[in-house]
Amino acid sequence: MKYFFLSEGWIVGRVWEFGGLWDETSRRRKPYIKRLNLGMVERGQVLWLHEVEEAVIMVEVMPTPDVTNPGPFGKVILSRLLSGEQVVDCLGKADGVVKVHS
Repeated sequence: MKYFFLSEGWIVGRVWEFGGLWDETSRRRKPYIKRLNLGMVERGQVLWLHEVEEAVIMVEVMPTPDVTNPGPFGKVILSRLLSGEQVVDCLGKADGVVKVHS
């Protein structure tokens, strides 16, 4: 698995695999992307951990239309997805860790 952190109010847009954009028709399914119940606090903002399958190489993220102040960015391409080891390192350096019990 690969991972990335995403701020509250941001969503996943397009997804890329090795051959280009994820092709739901040929794969017969959407890419596996799941928000986990674990996040980190950075500068007072919670960044939620997301898990993606190995075939995913890049993810486009954008603010939801109802976000009042998304900042200077409309869309961002995440091209450096994290390994599990890198996630543990990020969590260890974070201002705080948030865990939602389900």
